[in-house]
Amino acid sequence: MAHFVKLDENNMVITGVVVNNNAIDPDNEEHTGIEFLNKLYGTNDNWKQTSINCNIRFNYAGIGYTYDEVRDGFIPPKCHDEAVVNNKCLWDCTNADHTLAL
Repeated sequence: MAHFVKLDENNMVITGVVVNNNAIDPDNEEHTGIEFLNKLYGTNDNWKQTSINCNIRFNYAGIGYTYDEVRDGFIPPKCHDEAVVNNKCLWDCTNADHTLAL
């Protein structure tokens, strides 16, 4: 199964779907998956593939995650204002008021 997320105009994830592998070309999985989804829904939406194994785009995308085009990765929602994104598309935070479990 291939996992895809739909992005809004700000590259924020707004929904996710799973596509049966029989509906896509395994040699061009993302492109054919996007074509399949837009044909299925009759739209021209912005879809990106994500991986539950985190082997593409750093993190498995969920609702509220943001797609960073420069890093080609999904970034989870920010935990605190002082947090900064690291090279693995995760937040580094020095705020001692919480523990972030990812």
